[in-house]
Amino acid sequence: MNNILVVDDDSEIRDVIHVYLRNEGFKVIEAADGLEALEILKVISVQLIILDVMMPRMDGIQACLKIREISSTPIIMLSAKEEDIDKITGLTTGADDYMVKPFNPLELLARVKAQLRRQSLMGKEDSRSLIINKDLIIDKSKHSATLKGNSISLTPLEFSILELLASHPGQVFSSEKIYESVWKEPYGYSDNTVMVHIRNLREKIEDLPRQPQYIKTVWGVGYKIEE
Repeated sequence: MNNILVVDDDSEIRDVIHVYLRNEGFKVIEAADGLEALEILKVISVQLIILDVMMPRMDGIQACLKIREISSTPIIMLSAKEEDIDKITGLTTGADDYMVKPFNPLELLARVKAQLRRQSLMGKEDSRSLIINKDLIIDKSKHSATLKGNSISLTPLEFSILELLASHPGQVFSSEKIYESVWKEPYGYSDNTVMVHIRNLREKIEDLPRQPQYIKTVWGVGYKIEE
């Protein structure tokens, strides 16, 4: 059974989410703020986190940053703000998905299942498969990457994007192709999610993110990793 941590200071929202998840067979753990969530994560293993942005004591942005220091567990962020900058901020902190309140609980449930399915598929990778590109080594069995011998902390989606590009050196992938290959759902033309994740990846693997040596931009087409 998958454990899902729901973090929101609104008890009514937690109750609604709890009911829908429980009816699908998930075990739900609740927290009212980021600090409480971090304490729970010290003692309970969870497979996914639903994290509200606006909360007392420690908000969702701060909590997401803290969680990403210790875990790559998928995170779906909830916020009453729908401006693009808020979405970018949420994804930059390491969230894997983002929903604006008020939301349809059935859509949230579908996104939860999609994230868990993606995690399951990642767990079935060939345990002996390594991808090596210059000083970058990607271990598909451990879902990890190292650069010049140093471990790189990647979210599950960042790892999937990097693996996709590195598995096809020299091939250019459009934002649409990356999104549909990694997120396993139709691409929205106004969606800048891929751009944000590419930027995050460059910050982690490039010495000079604005002059990348690994993830190259082919203007007007997409992204690639050189052979």
